[in-house]
Amino acid sequence: MTPAELAALIKDVAAEVFAAHDLDQQVLPEQVTVERPRNPEHGDYATNLAMQCGKRVGTNPRELATWLAEALTAADGIDTAEVAGPGFLNIRLAAAAQGALVHTILDAAENWGHNNSLGDTAINLEFVSANPTGPIHLGGTRWAAVGDALGRVLVANGATVTREYYFNDHGGQIDRFARSLMAAAKGEPTPEDGYGGAYIADIATTITDENPNLLADEQSGKLTTAEVQEVFRSRGVDLMFDHIKSSLHEFGTDFDVYFHENSLFESGAVEQAVARLKASNELYEADNAWWLRSTNYGDDKDRVVIKSDGNAAYIAGDIAYIEDKFKRGHDLCIYMLGADHHGYIARLKAAAAALGHDPDAVEVMIGQMVNLLKDGKPVRMSKRAGTVITLDDLVEAIGVDGARYALIRSSVDSSLDIDLAVWTAQSNDNPVYYVQYGHARLCSLARRAAEAGISADGADPALLTHDREGKLIRTLGEFPEVVKAAAELREPHRIARYAEELAGTFHRFYDACQVLPKNDEQPEPLHSARFALASATRVTLANALGLLGVTAPERM
Repeated sequence: MTPAELAALIKDVAAEVFAAHDLDQQVLPEQVTVERPRNPEHGDYATNLAMQCGKRVGTNPRELATWLAEALTAADGIDTAEVAGPGFLNIRLAAAAQGALVHTILDAAENWGHNNSLGDTAINLEFVSANPTGPIHLGGTRWAAVGDALGRVLVANGATVTREYYFNDHGGQIDRFARSLMAAAKGEPTPEDGYGGAYIADIATTITDENPNLLADEQSGKLTTAEVQEVFRSRGVDLMFDHIKSSLHEFGTDFDVYFHENSLFESGAVEQAVARLKASNELYEADNAWWLRSTNYGDDKDRVVIKSDGNAAYIAGDIAYIEDKFKRGHDLCIYMLGADHHGYIARLKAAAAALGHDPDAVEVMIGQMVNLLKDGKPVRMSKRAGTVITLDDLVEAIGVDGARYALIRSSVDSSLDIDLAVWTAQSNDNPVYYVQYGHARLCSLARRAAEAGISADGADPALLTHDREGKLIRTLGEFPEVVKAAAELREPHRIARYAEELAGTFHRFYDACQVLPKNDEQPEPLHSARFALASATRVTLANALGLLGVTAPERM
């Protein structure tokens, strides 16, 4: 019995109790809260339902709890229900009801923990979207890990997810990138506002190798400087973006759509969006510029959309992009942006509202900075990028699994320090090693069980009465709610923290309970029951790691 199933049972029993005592059933909450007591001696689960409803129906909460306890004790699957304090209910499940979860997990296999809480919602999830002017830095790498994990979690909750990378190939930063490539090709210093690092020289060399007469044609006047710069711009962006895609793929993060910002301008989508907002009076003219009435929708100031020189401001592309996302049939658009983008939350919601869409259908997540530490001190310089640590640097230092897990396991709301000493250690101090070792240990147990002829098929979960067994079963039962909360709160780090708790709970169970018979023993039904419990744990750990995009090794 999972906590959700117990909550449903309590609600059904409560409805009967309310009817028997002529109490207003409308007071019953839509969902009953069920929690695990901090002290295991108080029971398997607890609920405050009587305290929540007692006074509202004119009954002393403790008296109402007494009525509920009597009815619950008589219900199938409940061993005891006891009143505590001013009206808490402490509940113990019958061993068979609690252990039945083991076969539920084994039957569900890779689908265990999944649900349909998001009801086929079509979600556009945009993340990373780093400018194609350099390798992905640590901030973008955090989004690559968290965004991919969030996408997996949303799908596990029934959503249809389009993973999207917004390809910024329009604007001044691309021009600076092209000038930097040209300068490197000519052996000149990096422009003051340009990009440095060995990768610039590498791309410039590739372009001149592909076009051996390019610089000579500029010198001779055969090509203008603008035409040569366009070659460096076009080909340089392609080469840089190919590298970005390759790095992300090796990192386990792939996208369904690579959306080119420039296409919004080339297709006329920006002009159309601007014209529409002018016609609806959502844009007004002042100081020779056109402004979005974003303060009408909660922004701290109105935003310039068309500048006084007639050129589109950056938000013009954002407006057209939002419209395009909704035209493609998305119900919800989630943006995952860097720490310096707090101002975008209000303006993006305002843009959606001005276009006639629900501003709540636009969500903006802001990720904080990441620091890499070695010997307790920040590592600041990349071999390739010259000024920042990149995705490739992090993977080289601690591997793909370590990097993904390290970036996902903490809330994106807080800055993150990654200590190389911790994440390269093959010890329990390394969280990803600890969880992966738990899975590998379970796989080893499965191999030994097969050799001993022990199977989980037909195992009797009613035999699982040891405290450590009950603790492990209850921890397993929490997985669906953890997955649901991770999706609803957009917090995939909950999965990582749960996996660590589960691994620890399993290790303590394994140390206290003999799962397989010793050499001089014959297999007993209890061995099969415990092996079934271990197998259910292996399924759950594998599913949790899968949602994080981290491998579940069978051997370590």
